[in-house]
Amino acid sequence: MTQSAIAPVLIAGAGIGGLTLALELHRLGVPCRVFEAAPDLRPLGLGINVQTSATLVFRRLGIEDEIAATAPETTESVYHNRHGQEIWREPRGRAAGYPIPQYSIHRGELQMILYRAALARLGAQNILLGHRLAGFEGRGDEVIARFETAEGEKTYAGSALIGADGIHSVVRKTLYPDEGEPIYSGRMMYRGRTLWTPYMSGRSMVWFGHGGQKFMGYPMSVAAEKEGKAMINFVLTLKVDQPAPQRADWNRRISNEEALKPFRGWHFDRLDVHGVIENAEEIFEFPLVDRDPLPRWTHGRVTLLGDAAHPMYPAGSNGAAQAVIDAETLADLLAKTDVPAALDRYDDLRREASAQVVLANRTDGPDQVLNLAEERAPDGFDDIEDVIPHEERVAIAAAYKKTAGFSVEQIAQRATAD
Repeated sequence: MTQSAIAPVLIAGAGIGGLTLALELHRLGVPCRVFEAAPDLRPLGLGINVQTSATLVFRRLGIEDEIAATAPETTESVYHNRHGQEIWREPRGRAAGYPIPQYSIHRGELQMILYRAALARLGAQNILLGHRLAGFEGRGDEVIARFETAEGEKTYAGSALIGADGIHSVVRKTLYPDEGEPIYSGRMMYRGRTLWTPYMSGRSMVWFGHGGQKFMGYPMSVAAEKEGKAMINFVLTLKVDQPAPQRADWNRRISNEEALKPFRGWHFDRLDVHGVIENAEEIFEFPLVDRDPLPRWTHGRVTLLGDAAHPMYPAGSNGAAQAVIDAETLADLLAKTDVPAALDRYDDLRREASAQVVLANRTDGPDQVLNLAEERAPDGFDDIEDVIPHEERVAIAAAYKKTAGFSVEQIAQRATAD
């Protein structure tokens, strides 16, 4: 244990990034405490993808088997235009030659796997729920953090404070009080899930449409597979002529009919998009937002992680993986050097790298092939080679993987190092 690790690292936020950081710090012998505003943790949310870059970390933490028990391995990504014609197909995970899988999982299930592991390894005394961060200040070689609880305000001292408290981060707002609200794209997302008939490979991620009107979906339940079904997580993206909703209206439940209207008649042989939306268990509305990259995350003994540091559009299915890479990088540095140097080096390594992903996602990342097909052949095509040559499609996919840190070569190198 290093001198810098005598006082615990304080982590604000028990989401995927915060809990992964806690588990990594514990593995490396650095004491920490996690503070979560919610009074209890429940498996909320819908699906996310665990890219191979994140699977590496979860394997090292010894929780991959539990993930695999609930989450199917993703075997391919397949992009189609709004007429249902295939634009681009590529294998994913082990099917693509990676040494480890890519998984599709319910976000809440992954959070609970991490939470159970953190409780078992760090103890309940170090995972404090019902603690809403109210403020913080540096005091010599410590950070003093204040939390609102049901019993009143409580303060805790630590060697560092890590803001893993999401897109509406209190830590970020304190560091950048004039930043304002997240930046609205003019597009809305509608998220839902549907128990449906297996389609294509049975574990295919699929896209239909383009940036202004898009369906993306994938199966996310091993339990459903065992029953001969597919629990399809889907995200609809739609360009709209309306202002961004107030924060209180995020996660608003909408009717299946309202979500279906722009996608009515999208009946395709590979997947009946219309039917999936019409029969969804529930559908929720979110604005598609992000934030501009910051000039700096680290301020003294305080820094940011995950959505607090780099909220991004979900193009590329990569947000959770970036938070996990943040956690891995920061924990490794805190275990090796003193806190100020570790936080500064973390800022150097991760801020610019994640900013490139944020900016790539603003141009729809690998989903660019959908936009190109719509621009060049809005009425469909006879041969995709005449619209987007194979070399161009390969280049788009490869460039994004490299930017986001999960090319086959990058993952193989990291796996070998482990």
